[in-house]
Amino acid sequence: MIPTELIEDPQSVERGWANRQVWAIAMSAFFADLGYQAVIAGLPLFLVFDLHASAMTFALATAVGYGGGAIAGLIGGRWGDRFGHRRVSIAGNAFIPLLSLIGFVNVPFAAAALFVAGWWARNLRSPPRRALLVASVPSPGDRGRAFGLLHGLDVGGGMMAALAAIGLLDAGWSLSSVFLLTAAPLAVSTLILACLVSESPSRASCEKVDLKLPRLDRPPGSPGRNRPVAGVLIAATMFGFSFYSVGFPVLTVAQHSHGMVRGFLVFAIFSGVSGAVGFLVGQRRWSAVATLGVGGFGLSAMASIAIGVAAYYNLGFLALSLAVAALGAGLGVMETVEPTLIAALTPTHRHGAGMGNLAAARSVGLFIGNLMMGVLYVHGELLAYSYAAGAALLGAFIILLLGRGTGVTISS
Repeated sequence: MIPTELIEDPQSVERGWANRQVWAIAMSAFFADLGYQAVIAGLPLFLVFDLHASAMTFALATAVGYGGGAIAGLIGGRWGDRFGHRRVSIAGNAFIPLLSLIGFVNVPFAAAALFVAGWWARNLRSPPRRALLVASVPSPGDRGRAFGLLHGLDVGGGMMAALAAIGLLDAGWSLSSVFLLTAAPLAVSTLILACLVSESPSRASCEKVDLKLPRLDRPPGSPGRNRPVAGVLIAATMFGFSFYSVGFPVLTVAQHSHGMVRGFLVFAIFSGVSGAVGFLVGQRRWSAVATLGVGGFGLSAMASIAIGVAAYYNLGFLALSLAVAALGAGLGVMETVEPTLIAALTPTHRHGAGMGNLAAARSVGLFIGNLMMGVLYVHGELLAYSYAAGAALLGAFIILLLGRGTGVTISS
């Protein structure tokens, strides 16, 4: 349920970080994930079990979706700076239900094409929505908390989507019918953005942000300013190389347990842990770079190799679930800390472009990462997950090396 205070005038923003605007953006994210995450979890199962396609078909669909999403993210961030972040967020969000239409098709190519189109719309929306969130938080020291709340509700919606899908499948629904039902919460998400979110909640807030970021006083070409930004973006690309679609663990669990329900269950575990960790990390005054390197990349590397080992030695559902939960924890750290760093290291008027660069960097890596996972997966699960672990460790090294000296903390 949407908090009743959100119905009030969105133009007025309280001094605290947990204000109406922040809650509205986070609730829009919740309903969006309550919709499309059921499709994300179900797509590999739909392609492999229902349409009898190969895992490589799923890998190609996600690679093109994530890779093309790099361009969509860049466009979304820059259009947001130029035409208004709210307007672009609404436009992108309105086309995400293309994912729901997968329920109408029975040809792998058509399902993959709808996934790509819907995911590009999602990527178009995400950078301007993040920029809206940054502009809604009066104090830079509170941005980590706001991004933690956003991620917590975001993937919390994904967890509920997976649990709802389990109930519907147990009740005899088909995956196609579940996909079509996801259009309803996606429509609610767009309505929240359109009705309860304003473009610029407080100009004074933006001015306050600039005053509290002394590193922005350095010249634009200053190595002290550009190196950390480059480090975050390069590391985000490496994270993309390492962070395959969660559909691969879902498929691994479903294949080893011979059922779709356990695939959805492990997705719910992944989402729940990710949301909780993201929210908790956002409340702490930790070094952003160290937390990103160790808790984000490092933990993701260990989780990936654990999934591969558990699958290779048939260690059972519990071992796979614990490994996927660790992977979710790593993502929770990434989704909270990365945008916090970018917001701290880019000027206010360039927040949309900064978030677009972040989305693009990750998407470029995801294009290669999912292709590699698909190619290696058909030759052995352990080989595929070992590749992902190695790429994540390289990302940890890059962010810890290039991000030194920023002084940015997750919260103050």
